[in-house]
Order: sequence, then structure tokens, then C-alpha cells
Amino acid sequence: MLTDKQRGVLRGMAAGLGLSALALAAAIAAPPAAWLPAPGAAEALAQALRWDVLVAACLAVNVGVLARHRFFTPEDIDGGGVSRNTPRAGVLQATLQNTLEQAVLALGTHAAWAATMPAAWQAAVPAAALLFVAGRLLFWRGYARGAPARALGFALTFYPSVVMLLLLAASGLRGCH
Repeated sequence: MLTDKQRGVLRGMAAGLGLSALALAAAIAAPPAAWLPAPGAAEALAQALRWDVLVAACLAVNVGVLARHRFFTPEDIDGGGVSRNTPRAGVLQATLQNTLEQAVLALGTHAAWAATMPAAWQAAVPAAALLFVAGRLLFWRGYARGAPARALGFALTFYPSVVMLLLLAASGLRGCH
């Protein structure tokens, strides 16, 4: 039997998976012209990197928010490695760690996608980058309120990468390009 928190997390994760799959399917099936790169793998990779500025910006914002907090909070100015974090610094550090993990996964996935997937499918990268930003905003907003409050945000950054990785693996197994 699941606890109320587990049910809340499950709802958020299921909604995030559904929204991610729907957004990626829509981007692949009916790609906005502005989301498709010029022909060629180099152009696809360049366009993916342009969209991935959004992913990097989420990471930079998270670093900046924690740095600002540490600067203006005497208890936290020395950093978590040499002092005990205040509860606020602990939350900011946890969101930064998760954002870093998610960004590494997304950036690698987007690069592999751009380099190997069909040109008509390249709009999945902008869709995933936009989901990443929306997901991070929801994750940051809900983090301190517990796992159910951050589950949708987590899922919107995690599941686009997972779905794309699964499609990359299936494509690689079939030899489709």
C-alpha cells in the first residue's frame, strides 16, 4: 500500500511522463519549421547547442542563487564543505545537485540525438529544452514542500531525456538514421 506522499509522487511522475511523451511525439510528428535545423549533422548539432543554452542557463541560475544566498548569509558564507548548511542553503544545494545531474543527462542526450537521429525528428531537442526549463521552474518552486510538490518538475526534466534515450537505442538497434 502506497503512502499519500508516494501517491502524490506517482501522480506527478505519471503526468510528467505523459506530457513529455506527448510533447516529443508532437515535435516529431508535426515539427514547427523554426525548430528544424538546416540539413546536415553539423547543423543539427549546432541547433541543439543553441537550444541547450536554456539547459545551461537553468544550471547557471541555480549556481547563482546558491552563491548569492551564501554571500548574504553569514552561517553559509564558508560553504557546505566547511560549515553546516542552514536549511535554506541545504535546499538550494540539493536543487543545484539535481539540476546538475539532469543537465548532464539532457545535454548528452540532446547531442547524441542531434548527431544521429533523422532530420525530421530534430524538433525533439527544442521541445525537450523547453520542457527542461518548465520542469526546473516547477522543481525549484516545489522542492521545499516535499516530494509530491516537486515530482512533476522532476519528471519534465528527466523523462524527455529517458524517452529520447530509448528512441536512440531503438534507432541504433535497427540501424535507422
